[in-house]
Amino acid sequence: MDIEILGALAVQENGVSITPTAPKPRQVLALLALHADRVVSASALIEELWGTTPPRSARTTLQTYVLQLRELVAAALDKDEPQGGTPRTAKDVLVTMPSGYLLASGGTESDVAAFERLSGTGYRAMDAGDFPGAARQLREALALWTGNAFADVQCGEQLEMEIKRLEENRLCALDQRIEADLRLGRHRELLAELTVLVNRYRTHESLHGQFMLALYRSGRRGEALEVYQRLRATLVRDLGLEPSSGLQRMQRSILTAGPETVAAPPAAAKDRLVPTS
Repeated sequence: MDIEILGALAVQENGVSITPTAPKPRQVLALLALHADRVVSASALIEELWGTTPPRSARTTLQTYVLQLRELVAAALDKDEPQGGTPRTAKDVLVTMPSGYLLASGGTESDVAAFERLSGTGYRAMDAGDFPGAARQLREALALWTGNAFADVQCGEQLEMEIKRLEENRLCALDQRIEADLRLGRHRELLAELTVLVNRYRTHESLHGQFMLALYRSGRRGEALEVYQRLRATLVRDLGLEPSSGLQRMQRSILTAGPETVAAPPAAAKDRLVPTS
């Protein structure tokens, strides 16, 4: 089974799409695909579909959606060439459990699992000081994202919560990949990307600090200081906060020091995230 979540939802069995077009069954498949090979409780699926006020027929209607998904799976399995042994059935792929349902991936890795594996390898490389390896692994992980997670799925509370978690993981990987590239002296190559990112994440201090550093090392000291002033104005206006002490130290260093003595802000510092609408 091929499962793609980091963009438009795409689930294939035997090379055939089993992704329904109807919004509600699509939601069910999305939550099952995200938690492939793990049981998703019927109550979680019902909450995803109808929130805290489900209709009386919720459980029966959920069973109908599961049957519709199994029909798509069965059609995909019909494409299998006979190879001996007991063929899989739709109930083997979309399994009914005592408390809910399980989507059996057949041992394949979803794009979410691949992202988590690659980004984890990248983080360990960063910790070991292997910046080329970290940049490579994290870039490969981020390349799996083709858009916003579940971009074409009508999402309820459960999926919205998961989208926020996935986006936070994506942003952490991006932050660390940029940090690795800065360590490798790729400041000029980062300027265009960081210009976009600081406009999207208007209060993300780490990204602004990385942009300031990249600008300063590119000989654009005045622009680096302007980035700090814009960030400070936004933080004060939107959150009533001053920039962190680490970012303030960076601003003072840019004012007084040479480029080689200006360090990046601590990557572990907690950032304030307010993306633009």
